Amino acid sequence: MKKKISLLVITSLLAIASAASAGNKAESFSISPVIGGYTFDGRQHLDTNLVYGARAGYNFTKELGVEALFDFVSTEPTKANRDVNMYRYGGELLYHFVPDNKLVPYIAAGYAGLNFEGDVDDRRTRGAFDYGIGAKYFLNDNFALRTDIRHLIYKFDRSNSNLEYTIGAYIPFGGMTQAAKPVEPPPEPAPAPVAEPVAAPAPVAPADSDKDGVVDPLDKCPGTPAGVKVDSDGCPIDSDKDGVPDYLDKCPGTPVGVKVDSDGCPIDSDKDGVPDYLDKCPGTPFGVKVDAEGCPPQKAAAGERFCSKPAVLEIHFDFDKSDIKPMYHDELKTVGDFLMYFPNAKGEISGHTDSIGSNKYNQKLSERRAVSVEKYISSTFGVNPGRITTKGYGETKPVASNKTKADRAKNRRIEANFTCE
Repeated sequence: MKKKISLLVITSLLAIASAASAGNKAESFSISPVIGGYTFDGRQHLDTNLVYGARAGYNFTKELGVEALFDFVSTEPTKANRDVNMYRYGGELLYHFVPDNKLVPYIAAGYAGLNFEGDVDDRRTRGAFDYGIGAKYFLNDNFALRTDIRHLIYKFDRSNSNLEYTIGAYIPFGGMTQAAKPVEPPPEPAPAPVAEPVAAPAPVAPADSDKDGVVDPLDKCPGTPAGVKVDSDGCPIDSDKDGVPDYLDKCPGTPVGVKVDSDGCPIDSDKDGVPDYLDKCPGTPFGVKVDAEGCPPQKAAAGERFCSKPAVLEIHFDFDKSDIKPMYHDELKTVGDFLMYFPNAKGEISGHTDSIGSNKYNQKLSERRAVSVEKYISSTFGVNPGRITTKGYGETKPVASNKTKADRAKNRRIEANFTCE
């Protein structure tokens, strides 16, 4: 039986390999009665037998369609003489190649339910995946022969692999009709004899509307004011390449890459008369006099005091205290101004105590004093805390003896030690 059905499928495939008409239509419905063979997995011990089926389909486009399917197989176990019936119902997605040809091959994949009746242990409906190939051969617009091969995979007590091979009829109806082949127009009559050719008028030179010496078809900057020098594209010359043409540039010769305003002048964000690209002290308050580098004259004094050497701040603390008195705010402003003048400066704020109390207590007290000063500077003057570290030295580094009240007051102090680039 297997050999007969396989021969039938092969013969049908060879028969449809020559040519006819029509093709697969978009938006068409179809019905297909089919017959063929069905071979079960050897472990199922069921005979190969005929399969009868029907398909109902719809083409969304000429290439893509779907089909609902129903199959019936009547077989029997190889080791018994009792009937087993199998029903298959589900659907498939089809993709057609060369849909306008008479011979239209396609691929298919789908999912169906399988139900066995008769001499079987498990009669529950099982889901089965299938995939395969097929072809339609159109004899005319309304009829085609078809042949299909499908591989089915499903599971009862184990995975089973079945093979289905069918031939049948494909009957489409409805759908979009193909445009009729255009009728060839009749040949044109022979041209009438012409008179002697007349000399063509002399070509007219292209216009130059803005009179800049570059004709309109080549002018990339039309409308240039009269008298302005332009390049070969008709655009005004911009000698310093700052985006402002020379005839509008109030600051010619700006270095390449420097940001400029609409007048072609370098940006001066803090309005101190020194453009940003030269300003070493950006953000100077409005109205403050600055030097050629954009910095107030106090910068030199601040650098002399704080750069790369320890500086004792005129800040002193009451006995056993770490809070900053208002009288020392002006002194702390000198540190804030210094950090503004030297934006890359980094350093340490160190705290110190007198000798009254234990070493351990004085160490903690000196650390609190350093942190108190650092927080005031960072929050008051907007300094990134990462630029300032703090450290307490306790009573280990006195600047005066601790024998008198005045000397002990000198030792309750803050020092700043910064490096400047």
